[in-house]
Amino acid sequence: MEALQLFLNEPFLGKATWLWLSFIGIVVALLAFDLGVLHKDDHEIGVGESLWLSAGYISVALAFGGWVWWYLGAQSGMEYYTGFLIEKSLSMDNVFVIALIFTYFAIPRQYQHRVLFWGIIGVIVLRAIMIGLGAALVSQYSWVLYIFGAFLVFTGIKMWIIADHMPDIANNPLLKFLRKHMRVTQEVKGNEFFVKQPDPKTGKLVRWATPLFLALMLVEFVDLVFAVDSVPAIFAITTDPFIVYTSNIFAILGLRALYFALAAMIHRFKYLKYALAMVLVFIGTKIFLVGIIGKIPPVISLSVTFGLIAGGVIVSLWKTRNEAVPAIKNAA
Repeated sequence: MEALQLFLNEPFLGKATWLWLSFIGIVVALLAFDLGVLHKDDHEIGVGESLWLSAGYISVALAFGGWVWWYLGAQSGMEYYTGFLIEKSLSMDNVFVIALIFTYFAIPRQYQHRVLFWGIIGVIVLRAIMIGLGAALVSQYSWVLYIFGAFLVFTGIKMWIIADHMPDIANNPLLKFLRKHMRVTQEVKGNEFFVKQPDPKTGKLVRWATPLFLALMLVEFVDLVFAVDSVPAIFAITTDPFIVYTSNIFAILGLRALYFALAAMIHRFKYLKYALAMVLVFIGTKIFLVGIIGKIPPVISLSVTFGLIAGGVIVSLWKTRNEAVPAIKNAA
């Protein structure tokens, strides 16, 4: 018993092991309830179900933030909520690209949740690796934060310039690689990622990947690309790996749940990218201002971030109030 207590209180990345295990337990319970109860059978998720599911995830995330505030202090709580808001907002672009991927591969709506669910598992692992590496770098070399800051300013400016750029799914390098090195069926085969079919040359049964698997791989790839922006952005708010990781994962869980509601109206947020660009520039600039005016209080960071994002949403909804849903071309 004493050995167990020592283990649970042993620090891991700056926090007691029991804190990390508690968080992981909450995430596992949420995913098990999602897959094992709510989505035991494949079905098309409507806007209403998407909103209720997202509300549940967001409620848990906000409650967890309240606990962080109470247990770790007001500053940690404010940093958690700021990180949560930043990741949630930056992931809006992720939703748009995922919608393009599903449309390109003609993935039926009843199977899209399966791709998003297993994509979450990859996100949990990939973000843990990236945040662990980032935390190790920052703890050993504090000047790395200035590289993060410069990168965020550059990324924000680039996002502003190419805000109207449409990703080219067909020429994605990962998709080209997978199609070159794997057998891929022409059509979706139910909810299967792999199926066994005869080889056209030998007639033997061999394993084929389906478009569902290709969609999953591209969703993971897209998240990795977006994480290159979002992870440094949250490290610019706080260098506490626990706050960075928990706010990241809770934001992504809620946004994936909200996907089915957002996908139907993502075209209404076309001006949000400009707001996100300003958020990245603001956060990146903050790092360089520390040596001049001192550290900017978390409440100011949260207020500015929320104000910019809210402004982007309001302008987008107003400007696009009379626009029709744009058509997206499917894969041949």
